[in-house]
Amino acid sequence: MTVLTWIVLGLVAGFIASKIYTHHGQGPLMDMVLGIVGAFAGGWLFNTFGEPGVTGFNIWSVFVAIIGAVIVLALYYALTGRSTKRPVST
Repeated sequence: MTVLTWIVLGLVAGFIASKIYTHHGQGPLMDMVLGIVGAFAGGWLFNTFGEPGVTGFNIWSVFVAIIGAVIVLALYYALTGRSTKRPVST
């Protein structure tokens, strides 16, 4: 799989995972970065447990990348101590 495919898959996964996990995201750049890292992490995780990881630009790969991105988001929030709730503006 090409690097460009990983990036596109990571962008899609980052956007979807941010909406699943926090309902508002971290902003486009951070969503992209966390999504790309999540695509790699999800591929590695699924391969470790004997399932095919990211195999190309298909539904299974998007699913794997989203799972990885949600895990990366959870770790990001745990390590930075940020809340998943949006601050209330007055």
